[in-house]
Amino acid sequence: MSGGFPRPAFRYPILLVLAAMALSGCSLLRGPQQAPITEAVPEFIEPASTALVAGPPETTAPTETAKPESPPKPKRPAAPPPKKEAPPPPVATPAPPPPAPAPLIVTRLIDRNQAHGLLDSEVQKPDGKVVGRAVDLVTDASGRPIEMIVNLQGFLGVGDRKVNFPWSAFRFTPSAKAATITLNLAPGQAPAPDRAKAAAAAAGTATATRLPLLDATVERPNGAKVGRVVDVLIDGNAQPQAVVLDVSGMVSTDRRTIAANWSALRFAVRDKALYPLMDLSDAAIAASPPYASGEPIRAVSPAPPAPPPAPASSSSAAASTARASR
Repeated sequence: MSGGFPRPAFRYPILLVLAAMALSGCSLLRGPQQAPITEAVPEFIEPASTALVAGPPETTAPTETAKPESPPKPKRPAAPPPKKEAPPPPVATPAPPPPAPAPLIVTRLIDRNQAHGLLDSEVQKPDGKVVGRAVDLVTDASGRPIEMIVNLQGFLGVGDRKVNFPWSAFRFTPSAKAATITLNLAPGQAPAPDRAKAAAAAAGTATATRLPLLDATVERPNGAKVGRVVDVLIDGNAQPQAVVLDVSGMVSTDRRTIAANWSALRFAVRDKALYPLMDLSDAAIAASPPYASGEPIRAVSPAPPAPPPAPASSSSAAASTARASR
């Protein structure tokens, strides 16, 4: 054969077309098929993200035997918050020690070469001749000596007489080995015999303006007895420095004498007569050093009153001011 396709090969396309038409005709004769019914699966939509369709539940492949979970370790308890330390208590100011007891007396040392006792001291003339002995001192209301009473010697004690001489007629030499009192009488100072007798009669009599001091009783303002004057210590300037008091029986039965400063004496009038006063208590007398010949002279005076204690308010205010200044 010449030209064209062989016959069997030409038939194949026609058969294919016919088969296709037959198949399409069968499909046209059938009605519309319903869609298969499936269960609705909820879809989870996350906000602000692409919607994801939940697929079928995943099945977890069985694994090997699960190991038991170890128990969780116990948690450490939380540390408590640190406690705030309380401020230290204020330091209490220690109470001041109790004040020392107030002294009862004040003492003054008197040199024996600067003062000498008056009683029974020899009285001489300027030429050195001894004419008698001093027996008393007369003072006025202010405590100023105005007279001395001298026992003028007679012959072997016969004719002795007490005569008052003005205080200005005497000179005192406490450090002298012989007579310590010298009588310097001016021509008009010699007492007349009748005046001497009158003076002797009144020698031991106290009036409102004069007081013979020897043997006078010193009292306190309340009338209690302090002691009896047994001597007066006079310095080189004719000034009394102290009185010697016999205080026996005041605080003990033993005989005891003390020296008290002349400045501690006061004088008052009672029943028209002068009498001496001193503010020495029994405790002050007991605390006073004794007076003895050959020993240092320590004259005493009542101690001045202690100042009143400061008010508690002012002391606390001062303490707070001191703390604030720190």
